[in-house]
Amino acid sequence: MSHNKTSTTVLMVPGLRDHVAEHWQTLLQQRLPNVRSVPPLTENKLDLSARVDAIQRELESIDGEVILVAHSAGVLMVAHWAARYSRPIKGALLATPPDLDGDWPAHYPKPAVLAEMGWAPLPLEPLPFPTLVACSDNDPLASPEAVQRMARHWRASLVELGRVGHLNPASGFGDWPEAQALIQMLDS
Repeated sequence: MSHNKTSTTVLMVPGLRDHVAEHWQTLLQQRLPNVRSVPPLTENKLDLSARVDAIQRELESIDGEVILVAHSAGVLMVAHWAARYSRPIKGALLATPPDLDGDWPAHYPKPAVLAEMGWAPLPLEPLPFPTLVACSDNDPLASPEAVQRMARHWRASLVELGRVGHLNPASGFGDWPEAQALIQMLDS
């Protein structure tokens, strides 16, 4: 069975805030032809294993090639998923991963709380699929150096976005049209 470009499924992996109407992932999902999203958890929202299992369940229901598109804590979920499961992935776009060793603003969960819920240590083995890591110069959740270090460990290509904060509505960013071009690069 041959797969053409339209057969690739894009799987969105949101961060801890799950689905936000004006978020670039939500807006992108409305534009792409073959896209799914990992459904939000209804309980134990900070439980990493539950998050990773939700990714796996969604992947099990998809036939054909998959490109993962993750944001924020969703990036960390993808790294943990790749360390636990083996499934061919065509590529991944991982945007603005938070630094579990960082000092986060007050309205985010404390990294120590996430560590207790299984998020740390973060797997830093090379990812077994082509990966682009999008990095912000002024992300309150991770310094550029921390994101560059993650990308190096994962053997990912770094995409420098400039001053885009956490690339979310709270940073003044809704739509991110460049994401579509980056996905197309992974799908070639």
